Amino acid sequence: MSESEIVKPRKWYLEPYVWLIILLPFSAVVGGIVTVWYAVESSDGLVVDDYYKRGLAINKVLDRDRAAQRYGIETTLEFRTGAPVATLILKGNPTFTAPERISVSFLHATRSGHDRKRTLVRVAPDTYQGPMPDLIRGRWNIVIEAQDWRVLDSMTVH
Repeated sequence: MSESEIVKPRKWYLEPYVWLIILLPFSAVVGGIVTVWYAVESSDGLVVDDYYKRGLAINKVLDRDRAAQRYGIETTLEFRTGAPVATLILKGNPTFTAPERISVSFLHATRSGHDRKRTLVRVAPDTYQGPMPDLIRGRWNIVIEAQDWRVLDSMTVH
């Protein structure tokens, strides 16, 4: 063979298959780092930390739900996303005595780190107002409660 016929091997970094072999494990490492970062940064812990105690107290909670039915309580929560004030219209039967303050809890369906609780104050015989929390997109469970009763509702923020 003559010198002109000898083929010089290409450098390794010029071979496309080498980069393909390197790229697959490298993408798995990057994906793992992103997954760990997302798991640490997101607040998606248990919805209720003391679930055992809550389970034992379920009868008290059910009594409050029954009291709301007994009083014939009907609620209408009015607000606009981004608005500073929420208005609650509360109606009940003649045996119902409206409290001066009502607690409204906004519980995110899947991310307890975003749960908010507000107190609404009576401004008219059947009307309550208070500050409205900023809510992220998603499904929300609403708990409207006073000392001896509670009403459950839900909504979706778009």
